[in-house]
Parts: sequence; structure tokens; C-alpha cells
Amino acid sequence: MKQFLLIVVVVCLVQFSLAGNAAGHKHQYRAKQAECCVTPNGVLHDSEGGRTVKTSTSGIYRNNIYKKRLDSISKDVQLDYNEYVQAEIDNYLTQRSDISREIGLTRYYFPIYEKAFREAGIPDEIKYLSIVESQLNPNAVSRVGATGPWQFMSSTARMYGLTMDEYTDERRDPVQSSYAAAAYLKDAYEQFGDWLLAIASYNCGKDNVIRAIEEAGSSDFWAIRPYLPAETRGYVPCYIAMTYVMNYYHLHRIEPQSCNILLKTDTVQVDKMISLNSVSHVLSIDLNQLTILNPSYPRMLVNGSPSSPKTLVIPAGAKAKYIGSYDLLNSELAASDLQSIYNTPRIQPVEKRTPLHHRMRKFENLVHYKKIHSANDANLIALAGIKTRSGKG
Repeated sequence: MKQFLLIVVVVCLVQFSLAGNAAGHKHQYRAKQAECCVTPNGVLHDSEGGRTVKTSTSGIYRNNIYKKRLDSISKDVQLDYNEYVQAEIDNYLTQRSDISREIGLTRYYFPIYEKAFREAGIPDEIKYLSIVESQLNPNAVSRVGATGPWQFMSSTARMYGLTMDEYTDERRDPVQSSYAAAAYLKDAYEQFGDWLLAIASYNCGKDNVIRAIEEAGSSDFWAIRPYLPAETRGYVPCYIAMTYVMNYYHLHRIEPQSCNILLKTDTVQVDKMISLNSVSHVLSIDLNQLTILNPSYPRMLVNGSPSSPKTLVIPAGAKAKYIGSYDLLNSELAASDLQSIYNTPRIQPVEKRTPLHHRMRKFENLVHYKKIHSANDANLIALAGIKTRSGKG
């Protein structure tokens, strides 16, 4: 009888031990699941960044094809793959019309960026950062005042040689701002020795990156990520995700839209004050297109002088006509037109939104144009590829 009771006690103890181990394993699984930040319903929660992102799969690391594709296009900039990058890829792929439009706009803007980056000696693939910044919109202005395709604050812009005055804002000039962005990024790379850190500093400033490196005791972006501002934690994953999408959009059945900006252009130097309206009238150039080609003149006035000539972008083939019409541009017609322009409100955005880790795109509502003379606002917005959006948080 005693042996029987002993056997029963041993069996009970074994069963209790097995149940305890199972519960422990279940608890460990849940803890591991939380650590990986992916829940069974496909939600990625970034406890460090304080946000939740819907993903397309519950096991994102099974998508090794994404990693292989990123590895195949990785050059000078390290294109790491992880759950944060995957979440941003998924997010961008839901914004098909925006991506389609931006791919079309790259035909105009990317050759400008590539030339500036090549001359500065920085990686060509950093050109994709401008899409994260502004959606290739030279008139984009954030709530805090960052302006142009490369989103320069005024203080940083002046440090890198960009002019801002009553008539000119070179932050909006895709050529000048690209050279300034290249110079900043090159300086940051020389300081940090890592392109991902240089890109992070473009968003939050070099001081914040230095502070994060000191706190983390590491110079690896993913190691210092928890110590960076919340927006910057998502900024580098957004850049890597956008690089992926711009290279593999065709595999996701995204069709590029046509580019609404003239691709063949020329430049002339203007050494007097003239209005874009005068140039449009004298040269028979569409005013909307002329405005799109010259976003750095928000008042539609080119304030050139003999001592400080300004660059005017015009359609290819119009240069000879411009030179031949020099006297006409100084005529009473131009003077009268100039006087009327002085009283015209400048082109400016009316609503500026604070970006949310760049995940909801930096500008939910872009640019409204005030009526300028006879220019058709709807046509101007359409030609620029600008779409106003509202109703998002």
C-alpha cells in the first residue's frame, strides 16, 4: 500500500512539473513575442518610438526576399533589413498613387541631385532621402519652417550658402538646395564615418547624434536608435524603405505617372528686375510651367542686377528668343507688369503639418496657391504634381 501511495505521489509531482514547464515556456514565448514587437494579428509596436504600425505579415523575417533585394542594391550606404524597415516598406506600398507620382517626378529632379552628389563625392542613393523629406515638392514647408525639396531650416540654409530674402528663397531651388544638402551630408559623414548616422543627423542635427552615441557607447545606428528623438528613430527606416520602393516598385505593380515638368530646359542670367509674367508674355511661355521651373522666386519676381545676376530656368530653345527680346523686357509693358506684381501676395503654403516619424508622409496637406494674375490655380497644382490632402491625423 505504501508503495502504491509513493507511486501516486511521484506521478502527481511529475505532472505538476510538466505543467509548470509548459506555463513557463508559454510565458517565455509571449515575452519573446513582445520583444520582437510583432503580434499575431500583424501589428508592429515600437516601444521605443512609441507608435504602432500595421504590417502585412505576422512573421516579417520570413520575407527574406526583401533583405536579398536590399542587399543587391546596397552600395555605399548600408541598407539594413529589420522589422522597422519592413513596416515602412509595407506603409509606402499602401500609398500607391503618391509613389506613382513621385516616380514620375524623379525624371526631372534626380538628374539634378545626381550631378550635385557626384560633384560633392557622396553616394548617389542618398537622392531618395528627398522623397522622404518633401515628396519632391519644392514648395513644401513644414510647420516649423523647414522649406524646399531638402527641407532646410533658415539657419542651416544660411550656413550652407543659400540665399533667402524678400524675393528669393534658394531652399526651394532644386539645384542650389541639392548642393547644400550634399555639403551637409558630406560634413556629417566626415564627422561620424557612417552614412546612416549622417542621414540621421540630417533629421535631428549632429548634436543629438553625438549625444546618442555617448549614451549608447556605440557608433552603430541601430544601437543608438533608442537614444535618438522619436522622429529620427523612424527616419532612417523610412529612408531604407523608400530606397527599396524606388528600386522595386515594378515588382509591386506600381506604374509611374508621367512627369508634368518640362525635362529639357535652359538657363539665362538675369541682370535686372523682371517678372515671370513678363517673360511668359514676351517669350510665349506658359506661366504655370515657368513658375514650376523657378520655385525659388515666390513673388514671381526675378530680382537680378548687374552686380548680382539671377538664374532663370526656361524651356529649351527659348534662350535665343530671350536674348533677342532683351529690350522688350525693359519696355513699358514690362514696367507696368512689374508694378502690378509688387502688390501681389507671394506663393506660399497655407497649412503646415508636423511630420509623424515621416510614416504618414511629411506633408499631409501640401500647397495651395493663391490666385496670381490670370494663372489658373488648379492647372498650376496639377502641373506641379501637387495634391492637397486633409482629414488625416
